[in-house]
Amino acid sequence: MIDNINLNAIEKLLNNRKINNSKLLSDSFSINCYQIETSDDKKFIVKFYKERNNKFNAINAESKNLKFFEKFKQNNFPKIKACNDDYLIMTYIENDNEKPLKINLDLLSAIIFLHSQKNKDYGFSFDTQIGGLKHYNSFENNWINFFRDKRLNYIYELINQTNPMDRQINKKMDLLLNKLDNFIPNNPKPRLLHGDMWEGNILFNNKKFVGFIDPGSFFGHNEMEIAYLRWFNPNFLDKDFLSKYENYIKIDKNYLEYETVYQIYYCLLNVYLWDRSYVLNTKQLLNKLKI
Repeated sequence: MIDNINLNAIEKLLNNRKINNSKLLSDSFSINCYQIETSDDKKFIVKFYKERNNKFNAINAESKNLKFFEKFKQNNFPKIKACNDDYLIMTYIENDNEKPLKINLDLLSAIIFLHSQKNKDYGFSFDTQIGGLKHYNSFENNWINFFRDKRLNYIYELINQTNPMDRQINKKMDLLLNKLDNFIPNNPKPRLLHGDMWEGNILFNNKKFVGFIDPGSFFGHNEMEIAYLRWFNPNFLDKDFLSKYENYIKIDKNYLEYETVYQIYYCLLNVYLWDRSYVLNTKQLLNKLKI
């Protein structure tokens, strides 16, 4: 149950609506995420810090991100019920975690809608979050620079500052960073990304797609998001996913040759944010690149 101090603050944001029940869903990255039920039988999701990070407010960043998506008038993300710098209260999307065995048009259309939103430059109008970590999003007109400096090297340096990987891995990482323009496209069309599109952030109900959660958006290379989805190989991402996607948005003919580069970025995020066992996965991905 939510403690009384936070409970009173949340009820006040809900116009003094009483909370009858609360269930802790997660407490990762010093952020509590609860499902709550009010006295009028409405369900909501609420997030708040259990230990406040004064350097970056991921809750505030997520609130701004969800407000950004509201302008599209789609129902693919939770709607904000109330928020301030301390709390984010969102609508609850009914889900049962029952996933289909192939990608259907409902999820495919939602991904295509996101990736069809284009921009002149890479980045975003504000910094967003992934796993509570700050995504630096100042605009760049060069994808190599943006991905290297604000994504790949950024997380690599955070690992080096806290708990470095072994020398062999770091040597290959340095080579990859120095030769990045030999691997990924220089100037793909900047497209809107969810930013953290993996299986856990895609909700299903009765095997039907019902929504995305936990966005950390920016305009970037859409194939980066495809690579992330394919890396964990969820059951609903069948072997025809790429061809189905390509019916709407063209995929580079060399995509499968550099897919691993984007997966290395997400693997490093997992090393830093979740589990050092992903160091081995990083090594395996780097070996696939043969550098």
